[in-house]
Amino acid sequence: MKRYVIERNLPGIGKLTGEQLKGAAQTSNSALAKLAGKAQWEHSYVVDDKTFCVYLADSEDSVREHARLSGFPATKITPVQAVIGPLTAY
Repeated sequence: MKRYVIERNLPGIGKLTGEQLKGAAQTSNSALAKLAGKAQWEHSYVVDDKTFCVYLADSEDSVREHARLSGFPATKITPVQAVIGPLTAY
């Protein structure tokens, strides 16, 4: 499985309540269940009018299929080349 960052343009998403975000997560999980292990959601960053979602998937096609099934657009799909953090410096 390869890691992807998915940018989703979702106007107003940053103003949703916790309960509304819970519903969005449930919708995403339902779509993932239909993909039979081809994609896994790690987490998402919610900002004003977008989300940046980190997924593991067997292909970009599986990410696109999740977007179709969930109704959440995959505006931009970027494969992750490496992950670094503060400890990378040591």
